[in-house]
Amino acid sequence: MISIAVIDDESKARETIIRILSLGKTEIRIAGEAGSVASGFDLINREHPDLVLLDINLTDGTGFDLLKKFEKITFMVIFITAHEEYAIKAFKFSAIDYILKPITAGDLLHAVDKANESKSKQDTEVKLTALLSNLEKIRKIVLRTAESIHIIQVKNIIRCEADVNYTTFYLDNSEKLLVSKTLKDYADLLEHSGFFRTHQSHLVNLDHVVRYDKTEGGHLVMADGSIVPVSSRKKEELFSLFEKM
Repeated sequence: MISIAVIDDESKARETIIRILSLGKTEIRIAGEAGSVASGFDLINREHPDLVLLDINLTDGTGFDLLKKFEKITFMVIFITAHEEYAIKAFKFSAIDYILKPITAGDLLHAVDKANESKSKQDTEVKLTALLSNLEKIRKIVLRTAESIHIIQVKNIIRCEADVNYTTFYLDNSEKLLVSKTLKDYADLLEHSGFFRTHQSHLVNLDHVVRYDKTEGGHLVMADGSIVPVSSRKKEELFSLFEKM
């Protein structure tokens, strides 16, 4: 069984969420509901839920304001939000679950089932640390390897390389991290943070490019000495970016 607190400033939204939760396969206990930062803080401290379904916009602040009131996060969080592109990108960078309004039963139940299966409150605290930082500016990304969860400064990523359904991250401290997501997933996330996909298998941080060599069809030399190919159809776009740097 998983205990859930529902925090949303709209009473009808809370009713809808609780009704949907009752339809799922996961056995739940509703720890309570609240509509503000203050009442949400009291509810969590009183009931110690496993999971908090948290709206971003509350009557006296935001869901982020609520989280900042806790010295230590001892619960999992799924955010509920209207479509806010920047906030959603921050969620993705931080590997935090979120549900878009209007809420659908499928999205909500899937997110709760996933949380119940993991029950990893320690993971959540790590991810929320990155999220709260990223809300000011996208600076960090959460990468989950087979052994650990890493919070990485985006500026420290030199390049990423595809390996079928995995991606290898090459960092400026010579560390390599293998993550079980495709390169496309990260290309979509990082495209507005100074990264460029030179080839179907390669994504580079332009801040770590040393030079472009025209030999052997054309390739980039990176700060760590690695050689990255540039596909013929990407060259013109890459040269255009160089002119803007």
